[in-house]
Amino acid sequence: MPKTYYTSDLAVALKYDGENAPQVTAKGTGTAAEKILEVAEQHGIPLQTDPELAGILAQVPLGDEIPNELYTAVAEVIAFAYHISGKTPDDKPS
Repeated sequence: MPKTYYTSDLAVALKYDGENAPQVTAKGTGTAAEKILEVAEQHGIPLQTDPELAGILAQVPLGDEIPNELYTAVAEVIAFAYHISGKTPDDKPS
């Protein structure tokens, strides 16, 4: 399940396939952050405002999985996103 974390001027997108650790797929500030948020909203991707987490995730290189130290913080947000969307990690995109 893709997820986007953002502050007012920073956005970080993650991809989570339910099997591997979430992976940083996009990040940016300013106009790039606005574009990430726009694309996320167009695709119905849940957004999470967490400035501290967004700042930490922005340090992860593009394409890399999140470090073990962030598993709990990201897992809590992903679990909440699944809950509010009525989905489970087993749901595959159509």
